[in-house]
Order: sequence, then structure tokens, then C-alpha cells
Amino acid sequence: SARVSSGPWLSLSFAKILPTIPQLIIPVKTALNTRDPDIICTLLKVIQQLVVSGEMIGEALVPYYRQILPIFNLFKNKNANLADGIEYSQRKRFNIGDLIDETLQVLEIHGGQDAFINIKYMIPCYESCVLN
Repeated sequence: SARVSSGPWLSLSFAKILPTIPQLIIPVKTALNTRDPDIICTLLKVIQQLVVSGEMIGEALVPYYRQILPIFNLFKNKNANLADGIEYSQRKRFNIGDLIDETLQVLEIHGGQDAFINIKYMIPCYESCVLN
């Protein structure tokens, strides 16, 4: 599960994380492809922590956006406005649409000059948090 595999590599220094980025992509993609909202929400939080854990990590992820962002696009607008007022996921603090937006912003901010154009290519409705 994404939860089990996230712990050890987040405590490493970024110099040790950076070379492992290519090996992290397949497990990340596998977790995203479960399409399980709980797993995806956990993974989004892990991606955010990973990106801010050191310089260059966000930039190192840019070449992999085409592999990891399609599922983001699928779930991006999944903030259901239910008539009963409180969405179940909000009570659990797992609102997938909001987490995707946050994660995309973290990826853009820490991804260097090519991050926005690559996000926009995969998620056409994404609006820059940097350029605006």
C-alpha cells in the first residue's frame, strides 16, 4: 500500500532520494491506478511531502508527469457537493479534488520552469498558481 511504502524514503536526505525518483514512479503509478480514493489521497500527501523534502526533487518529477498526472485529471473535479451538506470525505479530511489541486500547486512551485507547461499539457483546465 502507498501508506506502508511511504515512510522510509521520506526520512532520507534529499541527496539519497533524488537518484531513486525513477524507481518511485512505478509504485506511484500503481497506487494511482488502483483508483481507490483513500490510497490516492494518501499518495497525494506523500508526493507533496516528497517534493518539499529537498531541492531538485520537484524538478526531477517533471519528466514523469505524463505517467502520473492522467489519474489526477480523472479525479480533479471529484469534490462532490452533496445535498446533505457534509461530504463524507471532508469529515475524513480526504477531499480528493482539493488534494489534487494542492499537489499540482506544489508540483508547479517546486518543479522549475517547465513544470507549468507540462502540468497544463496533461491537465488542460489547470490554472497556474505562480503565473497569476
